[in-house]
Amino acid sequence: MIRLIKPYICYDEVKADFEEIFNSGIFTKGTFSMKLPEEICRYTGAKYSFNTTSATTALAVCLDILNIGEDDEVIISDFSFPATVNVVEACGAIPIFCDVDRESYNMLPDELVKNITNKTKAVIFVSALGNPSGLDKIQKICTDNNITLIHDAACAIGSKIGDQCVGGIADLECFSFHPRKLLTSGEGGAITTSCDEFAERLKIKLSHGATVKEGIFDFVDYGYNYRLPDLQCVMLLKQIAKLDEIVMQRVQIQQQYTNHLENVGFCSQKHDINVLHNMQSVVFTVPEGMNRDDLIEYLKNESIESTLGTYCLSNCTYYKEKYNNVQLNALWLEQNTITLPCYYGVDVEKVIKSIINIDK
Repeated sequence: MIRLIKPYICYDEVKADFEEIFNSGIFTKGTFSMKLPEEICRYTGAKYSFNTTSATTALAVCLDILNIGEDDEVIISDFSFPATVNVVEACGAIPIFCDVDRESYNMLPDELVKNITNKTKAVIFVSALGNPSGLDKIQKICTDNNITLIHDAACAIGSKIGDQCVGGIADLECFSFHPRKLLTSGEGGAITTSCDEFAERLKIKLSHGATVKEGIFDFVDYGYNYRLPDLQCVMLLKQIAKLDEIVMQRVQIQQQYTNHLENVGFCSQKHDINVLHNMQSVVFTVPEGMNRDDLIEYLKNESIESTLGTYCLSNCTYYKEKYNNVQLNALWLEQNTITLPCYYGVDVEKVIKSIINIDK
């Protein structure tokens, strides 16, 4: 089976550091978990970084420090994994589904402006499948309207707008280190910000609500344990050191696909001219008249793993029944996008040949 992705890490890379951790007996809040935020800040240009257990917990704690709750509205990109909307629903706020562009798959600025009301407390922009195109425009709209922008950058580590790395652009940015991501620790996440006030709130929330004065804990708020163990931090530190190389490899693989598949009616995800898209997922819209689900099943029979691009959140059964506000572009993308395998050493030629020969 040709897999969708394989991790860019092997045991030999982490063995020595794992032994150091086991010998020390310090499995959490040790050297490596302290170093990871430093490296993420160095890479992204953010002032602060905080480890979390996932992008989902990262998003949730960002909503928490903004005191978002019942009757507040949070505008969200409608083309994403359901975690993006689930955290809004869980805190009692009202998700406002914002439609996306059919080419970049990202939030449409005009649609965002139309959805802003006096109840809007935050916007969650999703860099769909790692593509941050339009993030800078959305940030300006949020700044002009005094609304906090949370960037769901779950897929976007290593992407850039101009010379600025994702992680150092929006008010709050949340990463995922799930196995489908470029950097993985099995599960894991991070929050970055350059805002001193947000950083202080996050520090307290992520420490069970505690501050430390003269070596004594004072619990000034409620909070959480979303710590990432040192063993997982080692894995991430090894991978972030080669992240630029990983991104370049994936860009080249995507270009191989594009050079052949666009000739037979497939259309690749587009990004702005000043954007470096990390190609967390290589995604195409299928030719008109082709059934995407049939193509996925066909490729499975060819021992090639593939899947849909991602989900139209407003069309998920729970949210469709509760809010009845399905966004048409996001729905179209859910029905017509396919994700193809991408990792170092993938047999691109076999995947392309299988797709081109589907009717032969």
